[in-house]
Amino acid sequence: MQEIDPIRHINRDRLTETFIELIKVNSPSFQEAGIGRVLSNMLEKAGCETVFQKYDGSFNLIGFKKGTDKKASPLLLSGHMDTIEPTAGIAFSIGASDNGNAMIKSTGETVLGADDKSALAQIIEALTVLQERDIPHGDIEVVFTSVEEKGLLGAKNLDYTLLKSRHALVLDSSGPVGSLVIAAPSHVTYEMRITGRSAHAGIEPEKGINAVRVAAEIISSVPDGRIDHETTANIGIIYGGTATNVVPKEVIVNGELRSHSKATLEATREKIFGTARRTAEEHGAAVTIEDELEYSSYRINGDRPFVSFMEGVFRACGIEPVQVVTGGGADANIFNQRGLETINISTGMQKVHSTEEFIYLEDLYKGCAVVLKTVCEFGKFVQPI
Repeated sequence: MQEIDPIRHINRDRLTETFIELIKVNSPSFQEAGIGRVLSNMLEKAGCETVFQKYDGSFNLIGFKKGTDKKASPLLLSGHMDTIEPTAGIAFSIGASDNGNAMIKSTGETVLGADDKSALAQIIEALTVLQERDIPHGDIEVVFTSVEEKGLLGAKNLDYTLLKSRHALVLDSSGPVGSLVIAAPSHVTYEMRITGRSAHAGIEPEKGINAVRVAAEIISSVPDGRIDHETTANIGIIYGGTATNVVPKEVIVNGELRSHSKATLEATREKIFGTARRTAEEHGAAVTIEDELEYSSYRINGDRPFVSFMEGVFRACGIEPVQVVTGGGADANIFNQRGLETINISTGMQKVHSTEEFIYLEDLYKGCAVVLKTVCEFGKFVQPI
């Protein structure tokens, strides 16, 4: 196998331009058509055949690049097309940070969109280098998912029969390049509908059952925040009532639970829901609860061959790898659940989901180098299953 120096082959100016082109395309969840067309053209120029795999609500973009190394197993590369809002009219600046490192950052009115367009740009540049340098590699499958930010819907609706890969890289972790996410939690969301009884607040309040006060007591009584080292709980939305002169009849509360432990997740779930039911009953109110498992946890042993291989890739690129256990979810949860051994790696994006989002240009380049080195070396380290 040809020895490749990925840093030397990457066209930094082109990679930066690709990233800027992508972040300029507004692509909130369920509105990925524009970015899909742009990415399809980019993939085809990099030698890929592309397929728009439609599902109810949106689509996934799948690319296939035929390999020249017949001994190498196919490898899946993935990022997501949608961004968290606000992104309309995105504004950014390019310059030096306080530490002197060049960076691209949001000017403060919108997110930057480096989550996850840094990944898309890194994958496109790596494929382009393979194409123009005629570098040997195995079959490469590319999946750009949609609606990742609102429930991993693209990954959940992906047609896995189109894929041959048994190993995948998802590029959707924040922080400096070098992290390998080997474990992520299960995630449960729920909605409580608390029903009391309305009455005139000034004339006969004693005839009412105040759903807001019942909800407040439930919220103050249930587990919240950091439960233990692998479990969290949060109530993020509460709304209800109609007017200040009406004892509120109904309140809706939305929350979530995350845990790496199935037993702890279930115990915390039962404690929250049991507390809600008891509290409502004590006040003569009613509560209905609907919950949904958004995705399941995964954990890859740190000494697995694929993990060791990726650590070797990082070191070959001059980056010290760090195994990470995260509290967030990504498409990697779904891929692992579907039998693809998947590692989520960092792209260099930082302060994601905020108007302070930024990426150091050096991290943008390093992340691309890792992708390029991975596809060039994959046949050496991972044999067909």
